[in-house]
Amino acid sequence: QLQASGGGLVQAGDSLRLSCAASGLTGSSVTLGWFRQTPGKERELVGGRRWGDGSTYYADSVKGRFTVSLDRAKKTVYLQMNSLKPEDTAVYYCAAAYGVIASTARDRGRYDYWGQGTLVTVSS
Repeated sequence: QLQASGGGLVQAGDSLRLSCAASGLTGSSVTLGWFRQTPGKERELVGGRRWGDGSTYYADSVKGRFTVSLDRAKKTVYLQMNSLKPEDTAVYYCAAAYGVIASTARDRGRYDYWGQGTLVTVSS
């Protein structure tokens, strides 16, 4: 139900856009999020957006650089990543949750649906 794509190898300072088709996982209470994980670290929320009212949630490390957007017609969520840094290198996952709010959006345990990961590598 979640199909992510768009990863690749880029240089520091470049931009990249990830896409995730969210078939069957739309609705006012659904939040579509992007997480990332590097070896030995926990999977962390990068950003998310609620389908209904458009509320957004971002990790402090990506605020001002990353944007989560929705294409409602295509039922697709995007992660636009600008000014990429080597520390952004990770496997990125899209995920969906029902009923999260600002205080719970970063809790990966709240997300019941996950797509396969897509690797983003940022070289210095």
